[in-house]
Amino acid sequence: MAFSFQNEGRGRRRGGGTLAEINIVPLVDVVLVLLVIFMLTAHVMEFGLEVEVPRVRQVRDSAEELPVITITKGGELYLNEQQVNINQLGEVVRAKFPSHKAVYVRADRSAIWDPIAQVISALGEAKLEPRMVTQPVDSAKR
Repeated sequence: MAFSFQNEGRGRRRGGGTLAEINIVPLVDVVLVLLVIFMLTAHVMEFGLEVEVPRVRQVRDSAEELPVITITKGGELYLNEQQVNINQLGEVVRAKFPSHKAVYVRADRSAIWDPIAQVISALGEAKLEPRMVTQPVDSAKR
């Protein structure tokens, strides 16, 4: 609520006019509610690891959880967003995904080739088929 006080005794304001004030309390309430909503939903907007995969023309979509090995720029390995050791890669994939025969390898396009080759070799030793994850090329950019 806005309050208006008239100081007639001090001579500050003479006359019977009202004092017009802007009530900013509802504005502050709305801003605080929006801030809380933003803070609660900000973590949902983040998705996994930031890896920029190469672009290709052919695309396939799937809704089931698949074994995905991610190789970052620095050469770190992740199996579905959990860091994994290259020496235990085959065992961990078999333990988490016993029915899958193929593993998707998602490598950053600026990653060095050595970790990628080591992952493909480790998957071959574990009798798992490596499949490379790529990103579709936009036909409008050509």
